[in-house]
Amino acid sequence: MEFTVAITGASGSIYAQRTLVHMAASGVVERINLIMSEAATTVARVELGADLRGADHARINEWIGLAPDSKLVHLQRLDNMAARPSSGSHPQEGMVVVPCSMGTLGAIASGAGTNLIHRAADVTLKEGRRLVLVPRETPYNAIHLENMLRLSRAGAHIIPASPGFYHRPQTIEALVDHLVFRILDHLGVPHPQNTQWKGMQQPSETVNVGED
Repeated sequence: MEFTVAITGASGSIYAQRTLVHMAASGVVERINLIMSEAATTVARVELGADLRGADHARINEWIGLAPDSKLVHLQRLDNMAARPSSGSHPQEGMVVVPCSMGTLGAIASGAGTNLIHRAADVTLKEGRRLVLVPRETPYNAIHLENMLRLSRAGAHIIPASPGFYHRPQTIEALVDHLVFRILDHLGVPHPQNTQWKGMQQPSETVNVGED
């Protein structure tokens, strides 16, 4: 399986990092085309202390816990409109933009792509492949909502970075991973955790209303 992962300058670099970690550990993903905007490297430095400016394959591998010589992740320049993800004739399973800035969301929704992230997402939609967008913004204005609706109608999966709490996460990593597993579900990538809600067992005792 081959995927494209794009990281933009929205807050939430940890979602990108953990998505890459779990995709690498899935055992079925054979290639990841990684595209990062310049703003994404700035946010990663602020939020995670990771200096990804001018990063090479070895530094990216270190960031996600892979061996320095791993060939799983292939960095693609943002301005390289001739890269593999830019062509519909190159087979891929899908693409995820995590986190997805509102600027990137708007560019994809309008079809006015000016960089490889926009172009790759446009190709993913036109080829009928899985496109997952993970916006991280609050509050949403009417333009944001209209863009998300437009993309949803075009076939994109909109998964806001809004983690759940019913699994009672004890760490930030557990909180983040729960959302990442939902992303992987929509990409068709297996992962070690079951995120499906099983329901709650009803209490065995019946309490009558009005009783003390």
